[in-house]
Amino acid sequence: MSRILNLISIQLRKDFSACGGISRLPLRTICCTSRKHAEEGDASSVLGKRLKDAADTVIIGGGCVGVSVAYHLAKGGMKDVVLLEKSELTAGSTWHAAGLTTYYHPGINLKKVHFDSIKLYESLEAETGQAVGFHQPGSVRIASTAARVDEMKYQMTRTHWHVTPQYLIGPEKVKELFPLLNIDKVLAGLYTPGDGHIDPYSLTMALAAGARMYGAQIYNPAPVTGLNPTADGKWDVQTPHGTIRANRIVNATGFWAREVGKMIGFEHPTIPVHHQYVVTATVPEVKALKKELAVIRDLEGSYYMRQERDGLLFGPYEKMEKMVLQDSWVRDGVPPGFGKELFESDLDRIMEHIEMAMEMVPVLKKADIINVVSGPITYTPDLLPMVGPHHGVRNYWTAIGFGYGVIHAGGIGKFLSDWIRNGEPPYDLIECDPNRYSTWTDVPFMCAKARESYGFNNVVGYPKEERFAGRPTCRKSGVYELLKDKCSMGFHAGWDQPHWFYKPGDDTGYKPSFRRTNWFNPVGRECRLVMEKVGVIDLTPFGKFIVKGKDSLKLLDRLFANTMPKVGQTNISHMLTPAGRVFAEVTITQLTPGEFLLITGSGSELHDLRWIETEAAEGRYDVAISNVTDEIGVLGIAGPNSRKVLQKLTDEDMSDAGFRFLQCKNIQLAGIPVRAIRISYTGELGWELYIEQKDMAAVYQAMMEAGKDEGIDNFGTYAMASLRLEKGFRGWGAEMNCDTNPLEAGLDYFIKLNKPADFIGKAALQQIKAQGLKRKLSYLSVRTDDVDPEGNETIWLNGKVVGNTTSGAYSYSSQQSLAFGYLPLELCSVGQQVEVELLGKKYPATVIQEPLVHTEPTRTRLAKKAKAKA
Repeated sequence: MSRILNLISIQLRKDFSACGGISRLPLRTICCTSRKHAEEGDASSVLGKRLKDAADTVIIGGGCVGVSVAYHLAKGGMKDVVLLEKSELTAGSTWHAAGLTTYYHPGINLKKVHFDSIKLYESLEAETGQAVGFHQPGSVRIASTAARVDEMKYQMTRTHWHVTPQYLIGPEKVKELFPLLNIDKVLAGLYTPGDGHIDPYSLTMALAAGARMYGAQIYNPAPVTGLNPTADGKWDVQTPHGTIRANRIVNATGFWAREVGKMIGFEHPTIPVHHQYVVTATVPEVKALKKELAVIRDLEGSYYMRQERDGLLFGPYEKMEKMVLQDSWVRDGVPPGFGKELFESDLDRIMEHIEMAMEMVPVLKKADIINVVSGPITYTPDLLPMVGPHHGVRNYWTAIGFGYGVIHAGGIGKFLSDWIRNGEPPYDLIECDPNRYSTWTDVPFMCAKARESYGFNNVVGYPKEERFAGRPTCRKSGVYELLKDKCSMGFHAGWDQPHWFYKPGDDTGYKPSFRRTNWFNPVGRECRLVMEKVGVIDLTPFGKFIVKGKDSLKLLDRLFANTMPKVGQTNISHMLTPAGRVFAEVTITQLTPGEFLLITGSGSELHDLRWIETEAAEGRYDVAISNVTDEIGVLGIAGPNSRKVLQKLTDEDMSDAGFRFLQCKNIQLAGIPVRAIRISYTGELGWELYIEQKDMAAVYQAMMEAGKDEGIDNFGTYAMASLRLEKGFRGWGAEMNCDTNPLEAGLDYFIKLNKPADFIGKAALQQIKAQGLKRKLSYLSVRTDDVDPEGNETIWLNGKVVGNTTSGAYSYSSQQSLAFGYLPLELCSVGQQVEVELLGKKYPATVIQEPLVHTEPTRTRLAKKAKAKA
């Protein structure tokens, strides 16, 4: 230990002396040749030529992400693509990146981004003639605890239905892939062939060469000094060299994203963090190897390690209390001229990780550390980038907030290019939607979450994961203070919403697990409450919009595939993409003639609003659209006794005849104005009550008092999820999204192909129907033990992958696990046997008739019919 510390100290003194107190450290070509390469590689793009007056797309930022967007747009056939870089290509975070590439991602959709990136990088050198320094020795994520092994099994079932090969391997195979490893603590590894690392500088230059080859123009140095929107939705992009009129702009400026956003009034929630990695001199044991070491990620040690020439490179992620945010840049802006500079390294912050790395890879104890790179990388509150068109202005796109820009660059460039050129996203990537954030994402929240996300980089990724930093935000339901100590809350678009409620004797708190955990029995209790008595749930996080005006009906008929409800009525409607895929599911109520209330899920509030407002603007509809999400609270009341409770509080006739299913009325509850809609996502008798936030607590307390004799109590979203699955209700983001069409999702009832209006996606859907479906959503009963499906698991038949689940839960009514899943048409018949993989085990599953439990309106109708026959 003393040897390595002495070497660090000696080397850092040398670095500081040579670089004026800031460690400018060479990795491959970074320090010694980056300036030379910049002069040679960018010479043709230095402004010796006239700036274009107009462009179809202007990309701001010349890191690997921005250059990839330019490359893909130009290659896709778009004319007049312009990229503006303020100094030189790769300046910012790209030039000093460690360059790791992996197919692995714990999410579902970003696996596609990683896949597209790696496939591009494999062929880019041959396409452009520019070397990229791509190494593909594979990578191994190391499990040294039982929880890690479960996590790897969990991730295996989420990968088997994707194209990427991935294997759960034992310690011996791990040792084979990384012979220098001490495997005493290794239980298993998650091995991904084809992973590796690439030279970020060379990658960016190859993408730039390709972009120019296909006709894109790259200008640097060309800082953007102003952005002015025009009345027709275009942009005047101002630079010291002139102004470009652009049809759209793409902000791909890395840690300058906030500065560019501020030019048009946005406070993008991105913040630079200090990330350090260490490079060793030649290690004899590494030099003696006959093939390159696989990249390893020691998850308990929270670091990655790869071979760097004949030495090693390893980079840790410190705990949240030790990591450093560059928050002064948020407050004061990025220092002028900062581009290819680094921060002063601080080895004290990462010493515990160095020690763990030396224990896992003993040759490190004797290795000479020659460089410590400490540079800025950009984080968002949840670590995911912000990709796509931004709500609030037209034709402003973002590709910012990349903590892992190198592996994302190729795939994101393709994703954005396809979306821009085709008018819709090529696949669902809503977790990266820039509109998941809004004004509630203030600086204290952003800093707290970025610190948490960095420090939790390698924690075990459980299902239903919750992280608690920065909560609650300014978005508080009117009943938050009444409920916060009685339940386990989940985070939804800035809101804290009850997942499940505590009772005396319960094991309380957030206790994640891959198996049934402390909430399992309490959720069953809440389901029985709603089925047998009456429950109340806080649904305030719903997105809520008012659309009104002369053209409101015309606009909504264009946007939605269902017919519009009459005044005082409600229905479920879907917005489709031009290709006929499901962009959104919305509950629509016509309040007064030409005035509509639109309700959407919490996670798609601004995602949906942007789509609606864009169509309204481009179609020049005479409408007023307002977002009332924060002003209006929502309480749901459901169960056979719900009518009795409400009737005690109002003079309105709440009977079946007086207040019909899907009807909306303005009523008084305990003297407080409430808009009531007879609907419940539990499928039981129930109402949604829309109340001004200031009155919400009073209405809640009045219902709880009035319902004492009826057994009233609270229930949360976990119970609602179980109840909706029993009723066969589809969920947006699970059973339907931009990867599915409504016919295969079983939404035929809500799609009116014969309505006169030419709704978006109508022609495509007619063609899909004519051609016939290849797969269909199926309803599965799964015979499990102590684990339940949740969605995105692999479905097998005779040893082959045949589909995937979309959501799942335990049915407390029937005492079995249920799941929705997509299967080939020939496997959708009731009685078909398949297997669902959960934690490495394949459980028998059967396609069953849906729904398992009829909704209350259906049960009432069937009872009336039976009575009439009798």
